[in-house]
Amino acid sequence: MPKRILSCILCATLIFTTAYAAEVTSLEVSAPSAILMEADTGKILFEKNAHEMRPPASVTKIMTILLTMEAIDAGKIKYDDMVIGSARAKSMGGSTIFLDEGEALSVRDMLKGMAVASGNDACVAMAEHLAGSVEEFVALMNKRAKELGMNETNFITCNGLDADGHQMSAYDIALMSRELLKHEDVFQFTTIWMDSLRDGKFTLSNTNKLIRFYKGATGLKTGSTSVAKNCISATAKRDGMHLIAVVMGAETSKKRFADASNMLNYGFGAYGVKKVIEKGKPMSEANVKKGMKSKTELVAENDFTYLFKRSEKNEVLPKINAEKDFDAPVEKGKIGGSVEIVSNGEKIGEVNLVFKEDILKKSLYAVYLSLLENIMKI
Repeated sequence: MPKRILSCILCATLIFTTAYAAEVTSLEVSAPSAILMEADTGKILFEKNAHEMRPPASVTKIMTILLTMEAIDAGKIKYDDMVIGSARAKSMGGSTIFLDEGEALSVRDMLKGMAVASGNDACVAMAEHLAGSVEEFVALMNKRAKELGMNETNFITCNGLDADGHQMSAYDIALMSRELLKHEDVFQFTTIWMDSLRDGKFTLSNTNKLIRFYKGATGLKTGSTSVAKNCISATAKRDGMHLIAVVMGAETSKKRFADASNMLNYGFGAYGVKKVIEKGKPMSEANVKKGMKSKTELVAENDFTYLFKRSEKNEVLPKINAEKDFDAPVEKGKIGGSVEIVSNGEKIGEVNLVFKEDILKKSLYAVYLSLLENIMKI
């Protein structure tokens, strides 16, 4: 086996030991519903009534922002596209960016308005721009929620203003937040502390105070109404680990931020992550019979990130399952094996191994030339 492939496999054999003197063993959260999730793996690190459906207030806007980011990534809209404010958008109460009927702001500014100032009017304008009406957009929100496995969600509004039946669970908010974190462009909006619109005439100040005061904060969205009380989906990243702390129904804004901070502190103190398998890294070598090339590499199809407790010793080993010989042709990206990830003798995950390149089958002429070359050598 080539040295660099062997080296890669050895690098994937990792021993994790605690770097902390003691692990946090308990966590107190005052809010009636909360959850702490690690974003890469989706593992739940703490929960309290996490499946109880409650009004989410403006945390709802995470889905509106997610659908906007997905439309941008799909090429349906661009950041510089102009969005026209409607009478319905202008009529919104609560937090707004004071959007006028007929006023045009860019998609970029609308995202600022939603993510930073929690603009209810910006959400309505974006909903109408993307789907033609708020009602059609809310239908898209519910459809996307089902696709993400958010079975404890029922959207009625696009901005989170109180409405009968508009409810989510903390668990579903974490799922929704996790999906938004995959769009790294969104951090240019969710990490803004202060900014402005309309050439500096309208100042924006982030409703999420953790952006300024919590180390590694990346977002994501606050929410509060008289019915929902104080909610937040707080995200932060340290040492490669991205955490999502959701709080619902806190009595005060101060308690909301305290609960979120306590959960994040617990997560960063008690857990860590390590990328065990890296996408595209060679993991095995394959012989290709009757191919234009006689050998190729099998590479990891995806990353695999391992979540570990800092207080425990964890041996993580890759176990490669792949044939050594394949008949040409082989197709780039086609599965040729797998690598199991084993921790303390127990399988914790699996990643496909795929062919690194296309290798065509030798033509009859190429076979003839190869035979002739061998004869000449003899």
